[in-house]
Amino acid sequence: MRRRASLVLLAFAVFFAAMSPLLRWYAFPRLAKIPPSQYQETVLEAKPATLLDYNDNMKVKRVPKVTIVQTLKGNVEESEKIERSAGRDVVVWDALSFVAGPDGKMVSEIPERYIFDAHSQAPVHATGESVDGDPVRREGIEFKWPFLTQKRDYEYFDAQARTSSPIHYRGTRTFHGMDVYYFEQTIPWTKVPMPKKMPIKGVTPEQIAKTGMTRWYTTKRMFWVDPVTGAPVNGEEIHKEELRNARAMGLPQDTVTVFAGHVKMRQDYIDSIVALVKSQRLLVLLLTSYLPWGFLALGAGLFALALWLEARSRRPDGRLPNGTPAPAPDPQPAPA
Repeated sequence: MRRRASLVLLAFAVFFAAMSPLLRWYAFPRLAKIPPSQYQETVLEAKPATLLDYNDNMKVKRVPKVTIVQTLKGNVEESEKIERSAGRDVVVWDALSFVAGPDGKMVSEIPERYIFDAHSQAPVHATGESVDGDPVRREGIEFKWPFLTQKRDYEYFDAQARTSSPIHYRGTRTFHGMDVYYFEQTIPWTKVPMPKKMPIKGVTPEQIAKTGMTRWYTTKRMFWVDPVTGAPVNGEEIHKEELRNARAMGLPQDTVTVFAGHVKMRQDYIDSIVALVKSQRLLVLLLTSYLPWGFLALGAGLFALALWLEARSRRPDGRLPNGTPAPAPDPQPAPA
């Protein structure tokens, strides 16, 4: 090319064309991460609900409301410690699910430690991974889906049962003006451990286990997930827990309902989560869609402009713009 502008445009065209895949496949996995210090609190409610009153002769009552407060707190010190051996960015969430009755008193309290890859959300197995003090080895996701969630089933970890099972993609829906993916998981009746912290003072899970009484649970779990960030913007559960072989504790029924209700996220928390997700999804879209495709289109445009300027720099008679003839091509060597 003989025009300096054409060469400059060609150089920029190559630069932007090269930046397009680099942003998507190199920068995105390294920049789109869950911050290790993240703190999140969510309040869910069951209105009304069935609840076992441990302090009133173990009577099952219909109550106006049961509240579940779920907190996720990033443990930066632990994440840095695990990163040194794992060789990748790791997030450690210390989670707590606190269930309170209509009087605000504790019904159950289950802590968790969830360790996962900061970008893919895949579990990272390390010392401290636990539910209610019991070591676990998670398979699949919990709390959050991966960035760029796909229309497929995922393995989802159930903290009550301490096992993973598929959570099924059930279609795309509109929620608060967003296109979201709807997922469902049903856990059939499953025997689960007693909580370490009981609502009755002086009573331990070991004492209850000696009586032969067992705790069983089933739930239908529903999530509305933003496919760009992988963050759930709404969650619900149709939840039921029972104590079986309850006559061992002197109760008239052999099966007693501990808790039953349709648990839904409180509206003010839905609004705040939706606002947060809408602000964060733009950053992910910039790295995965807007900038890569924009740079590719810009590179193609600059390349076309460079060719156009070069074509204009020559006359149909082969002369350059200053009137001098264009240099003849080098002669081909004669055949031997």
